[in-house]
Amino acid sequence: MSSSSSSSSSSLSLPGDPPGGRRAVTVWSVGVSVYFVAVIFRTSLGVAGLDAADRFHVNASALSTFSILQLLVYAGMQIPVGLMVDRLGTKKVLTFGVVLFTIGQLGFAFSPTYGTALASRALLGCGDAMTFISVLRLGSRWFPARRGPMVAQLAGLVGMAGNLVSTLVLARLLHGVGWTAAFAGSSVAGVVVLVLMLAFLKDHPEGHEPEPFPHRGAAYVRRQIAASWREPGTRLGLWVHFTTQFPAMVFLLLWGLPFLVEAQGLSRATAGELLTLVVLSNMLTGLVYGQIVARHHGARLPLALGTVLSTAVMWAATLAYPADHAPMWLLIVLCVVLGACGPASMIGFDFARPANPPERQGTASGITNMGGFVASMTTLFAVGVLLDATGGSYTVAFSAVFVLQALGLSQILRLRKPAARRERERLVASRVETVHVPA
Repeated sequence: MSSSSSSSSSSLSLPGDPPGGRRAVTVWSVGVSVYFVAVIFRTSLGVAGLDAADRFHVNASALSTFSILQLLVYAGMQIPVGLMVDRLGTKKVLTFGVVLFTIGQLGFAFSPTYGTALASRALLGCGDAMTFISVLRLGSRWFPARRGPMVAQLAGLVGMAGNLVSTLVLARLLHGVGWTAAFAGSSVAGVVVLVLMLAFLKDHPEGHEPEPFPHRGAAYVRRQIAASWREPGTRLGLWVHFTTQFPAMVFLLLWGLPFLVEAQGLSRATAGELLTLVVLSNMLTGLVYGQIVARHHGARLPLALGTVLSTAVMWAATLAYPADHAPMWLLIVLCVVLGACGPASMIGFDFARPANPPERQGTASGITNMGGFVASMTTLFAVGVLLDATGGSYTVAFSAVFVLQALGLSQILRLRKPAARRERERLVASRVETVHVPA
C-alpha cells in the first residue's frame, strides 16, 4: 500500500507545478469565499421550504419546482461554465456569477408571486453554477497537482460551512425578522465578496500563465466537450458524482425538514439540529476523505462505493422501521452517514482531473459536476410527485433514492476498469515525457 501511494504522489508532482504557499492560500481563500456565499444562497430554501409553501400557497410538487428549476439551470450551465473558465479565466466568470446570484437572492426576498420567485431562483442557480468549477480551476492554477484532492475537499468543506450558516443563522433570521428582511439582508454578503474578489483575486501566479490555446467558436466547443467525454475517467467522475451527492442534497436542499417534521413528528428545532448534524458530519468527513485520497489514490473507488452502500442501508432501515416514527438514534446515524455524501461526490473530480490535460480541466469538471445535480433534480421532482400522489407517504416518495443509486452504481462498475487502464497509460506516458525533459 505504501509503495502504491508514494508512486501516485510522485505521479501527481508534475514539471512546472505552481509553488503554492501563502499567496496561493490568500488568493484561493478569496475565491472560495464566493463559493461559500453561493452555497448560503443555494441552500436558503432548505430552511424556508414550509414558509415558502405558506407564502406562495403551493403544494409539494410546486414547492419542489423551486429547487428543481434552480438545479436544472445549475446543471445545464455546467458545461458552458467549464468552457467559459477554460477560455476567459476564473476572475471574469466568478464576477458574472456573484452578480447573478446576488440579484437572484435579492429578487427572491421581494418576490410577490410564485412566478417571480421562480425566476429569482433560476437567476440564482445560474450565478451559483459559475462558482464551484471556477474555484476548482483556481486551486489547480495556484497549488501543486498533488494537493488537488485535498484542495477540492477543502472547497467542499467551505461550501458545507455555507450550508451551516443557512441552517443556523438564516433560519433564525427568517423566523425573527421575517421573509423579506432575512433574504434581502443575506444578499449583502454577495456585495462583500464581489468587492474582495475584484480587489485581490488573480487567475494564476506570476510565471505560471497558461499556454495560449486557439479558440475557434463552435469547433472549439465541440472539440473540448468531445475530447473530455471520450476519457473514461471523465465519465466515471460524472457517475461517481451522480450516485454519491444527491441523497444528502435532496435532504438538505428541500425535503429533509418536511420529512423530519411531518413524517417523523419532530419539532422544527430538533429537525434543524439534525440538518446541522448532516453538515457537521460532511465537514469532518471531507477532511478525512481528502487526506485518504491524497495519500492513497487507490482508495477513491472503495470510498465512493462504501458511501453509496452505507447511504442505501441507512435509508432502507429508516423507511422500513416497523413503527410510526424511527427512533432518534436511527435518525442520528442516518444524518451522520448522509454527511459523507458530499465528500464522496468530490472523489468524482479526482477521476476526471488526471484524465484530462490542463486546457480541458474546466470542461471536464463541468461535465463531472453535472452528475450529482441531475440526480438531485430528478429526485426532488420524484419525491414531490410521489408525495402528492400518495397523500404524503414519505416512505414511498423517498424510495426514489434507491432507483437512482442502482442506476449510478451500474455505470460506476461498468466504467471502473476502462478508466483505471486509461489512467495507467497516461501515467506511463507522463513519466516518459518527464524523463526526456531536460532539468
